[in-house]
Amino acid sequence: MKPQPETKAAEPPLPIKLAIELGPLLIFFGTNALYGIYAGTAAFMVATIVSLGVAWFLYHKLPVMPLVSAVVVLAFGALTLYLQDDTFIKLKPTIVYTMFAGLLAAGLLLKKPLLELLFGPVFNLTEEGWRKLTLRWALFFIAMAVLNEAVWRNFSTDFWVNFKVFGFLPLTFLFAMLQVPLMQRYGEAAPKEETGA
Repeated sequence: MKPQPETKAAEPPLPIKLAIELGPLLIFFGTNALYGIYAGTAAFMVATIVSLGVAWFLYHKLPVMPLVSAVVVLAFGALTLYLQDDTFIKLKPTIVYTMFAGLLAAGLLLKKPLLELLFGPVFNLTEEGWRKLTLRWALFFIAMAVLNEAVWRNFSTDFWVNFKVFGFLPLTFLFAMLQVPLMQRYGEAAPKEETGA
């Protein structure tokens, strides 16, 4: 009787993954609509901590990007509430996008594309494919940082919150979908796993 191949750690089901990663943002949106930006910020902070706790409890690991985002949410959310100045929570996406762009650019300069480290177990791309994909995401994050600055500086707080939920998310999803042809072009066949004796 052949031994069963080892299975990788279970990935969270899509509904749970979405709830963990998008739940805090939706709570921010809803609370802001009902009670204003400061209550929304407080709810955002609490929901962020809860989502990370749920992720750790269920999977004993924390996703890198939500973890980085959570640190910035808590720091800038605390400043927003303490100083009663919503500028800080509005700056949070700019800071996060700029950090991601900087990290990806640094990885490229060091010839260690960070996307390969993060998603290598999921996607199998050539070295050139990882490099091009990393560059595209770095440029995308820079564009998103600039867009966030343009929106919060020129429109109302409610408009910014709405755009954060219904603008940034669809733009990110659309951009990710547009990368599929590149990933197909530079994809490599996964090496066959040894089945053992």
